[in-house]
Amino acid sequence: MTDHQMKKYPPTIPHLVWPADWLRRNEAGAAASLGISLYELMLRAGEAAFRMARHHYPAARHYLILCGEGNNGGDGYVVARLAQAQGIKVRLLATSGDKALPGEAARARQAWLDAGGRIEPQDSPWPPDTDLIIDALLGTGLRSAPRSHPADLIELVNLHPAPVIALDIPSGLLAESGATPGAVVKASHTLTFITLKPGLLTGKARDVVGQLHYDALGLEPWLQVQTAPYRRFDAHHLGDWLSPRRPTSHKGDNGRLVIIGGDFGTAGAIRLTGEAALRSGAGLVRVLTRAENIAPLLTARPELMVHELTTASLDDALQWADVIAIGPGLGQQKWGQMALEAVKKSHKPMLWDADALNLLAISPEKRQNRVITPHPGEAARLLQCTISEIENDRIGAAKRLVSQYAGVVVLKGAGTIVASETALAIIDVGNAGMGSGGMGDVLSGIIAACLAQKLPYYQATCAGCVAHGAAADVVAGRTGTRGMLASDLFSALYPFVNPDLNT
Repeated sequence: MTDHQMKKYPPTIPHLVWPADWLRRNEAGAAASLGISLYELMLRAGEAAFRMARHHYPAARHYLILCGEGNNGGDGYVVARLAQAQGIKVRLLATSGDKALPGEAARARQAWLDAGGRIEPQDSPWPPDTDLIIDALLGTGLRSAPRSHPADLIELVNLHPAPVIALDIPSGLLAESGATPGAVVKASHTLTFITLKPGLLTGKARDVVGQLHYDALGLEPWLQVQTAPYRRFDAHHLGDWLSPRRPTSHKGDNGRLVIIGGDFGTAGAIRLTGEAALRSGAGLVRVLTRAENIAPLLTARPELMVHELTTASLDDALQWADVIAIGPGLGQQKWGQMALEAVKKSHKPMLWDADALNLLAISPEKRQNRVITPHPGEAARLLQCTISEIENDRIGAAKRLVSQYAGVVVLKGAGTIVASETALAIIDVGNAGMGSGGMGDVLSGIIAACLAQKLPYYQATCAGCVAHGAAADVVAGRTGTRGMLASDLFSALYPFVNPDLNT
């Protein structure tokens, strides 16, 4: 891999993901199984955070540490004590509430006081020479918008020029969903402990997490015997799905794919899907579209087989194809409806995108031989809810889509979710440059090509999503995110659909 790719996929971030609620229920048992206390885990968390602060900001001489009322605050007290012992100036502000600190956090607080530390009220002035902020306000148990006192501190953090290290999770970010219902710290770095939480990878996470770091706090032996409900996939996994081809393989071995769409004015959508499928290894790609699109498509990409969409050509193509993709530029008029009704009768592997999903929302049906790839707006129509409801619980929305429509679901967006009835993954690649027209059409072509090459539905979908986002990351590394075109991904796609090139 290139240097840029290796930076994007740091090997220290685990590929297993657990809900934060699960960890809270099991943390004490995990510690006990290894003969250590919860307070020892807190000491380890504080030590890991202080090491990271010294590594990334060795010149920082005045820490501002913000401690909340839970165990996250306890981690902050440990950092404060360690920093002060190293001759670093520390100003520690703590929020106050009606509840007493949990036992471990109270013990860490007392250790700070015993070491000569001071605790200032949260409305105390901030030292003008503050050069590093430690966010230990709100942890992974947060379920709603922060209350007024921590929210005020969060707003001050975001206005301050000093870098911010968040402990476990940026305060205000929900660990289960990645939603931000209120004020949220925008961290420079986040160090999460014991397990990776889903809210650090999807939703609004990328806006606020900064560079993500991880420390298991010595619980690796216990984690190795646990079963994680979710996975995090990046470019390291492509070799698990896409193996080198046999030297004697031919185009017939690599799948026959028919792509249906491209109503008036949308030839670009079907062209992007068709070329993406070819670039991702489909052996033969036939496009059924409007007659007016045939000459432009053949001129742009002569390797495509392009035909007018008629009842006869559709029947023939559905018999010929190994895999069917429908939706890019399909429209919702009689022309598109006719095509979709014919496709519904097939039992072959298929992918539905774009207007095929909008038509599905009008006439819902459940089937197993299908991948659907909605963006949040299409998902909202499919689930008859608002886009904000989708974005506030992306994992829950993906599970509901599987329940109602079955097959495999791709919920696109930052931290794309791939879900089936038995598995769920967060795709940890991609960037803001992908927020432009045609990116979804390219993704459909890549996934459909993986299906055509006989990968199982879930694996084909994960592989397609990872290759798509990883190629976009290479383009962003070359030219930046602003102005990225969907067709720019084609030149960067080869090493990801041929992962043996990286070995």
